[in-house]
Amino acid sequence: MIDQTTLITYVAIVIGFVFIPGPATVLTVARATSSGTRVGLATGLGIAVGDIIHTALAVLGISAIILASAFLFSLIKYLGAAYLVYLGIRAIFEKPPAVVGKQPIQLTPADAFRQGILAEVLNPKTAMFFLAFLPQFVKPENGSVFLQLTTLGTIMVALGLASTVIFALCAGSVGGFLKRNPTVVRWQGRVVGSIYCALGLRLALQER
Repeated sequence: MIDQTTLITYVAIVIGFVFIPGPATVLTVARATSSGTRVGLATGLGIAVGDIIHTALAVLGISAIILASAFLFSLIKYLGAAYLVYLGIRAIFEKPPAVVGKQPIQLTPADAFRQGILAEVLNPKTAMFFLAFLPQFVKPENGSVFLQLTTLGTIMVALGLASTVIFALCAGSVGGFLKRNPTVVRWQGRVVGSIYCALGLRLALQER
């Protein structure tokens, strides 16, 4: 359906994209470092589900409608920004554990999974990327445009998930080491919360 040259070129470009740290990577690393590898993996999986939704929206043409409307674009953008800032403020004001190394993980993988989905779905820049990037590798002579877009989107989601898994595993290992340091534990919530707030402000200030 998709010729080999186009497919190889596409995969090479996508690998370069997904392994360059971006908002999804930062969110995954922050979760894995603060709450453990399982939570980091759950966040990455939630982001992948959000990307699947963006793929479906791009294939069905809904993303084009959203991006064509200044109101809808701004609404989704500010909802996403507000959600990230909310997560950040909550992390900043969480009390550090009294005993280092014995604190329970307050954020469950299920919560991290849901938060990952929302954070990714409420990012209109991701929708714009899928809508602008995928069609560049579609060739009508190769068959169904719908199937080509679906295939390309699926490949991107799979490679993106692979990158977040790798980052989560690495960050989870580092996080376990850092949690044994009392100073790190005291400042961890503030650092992670500040990262979320920065991501939210960055999203709010972005233009189409």
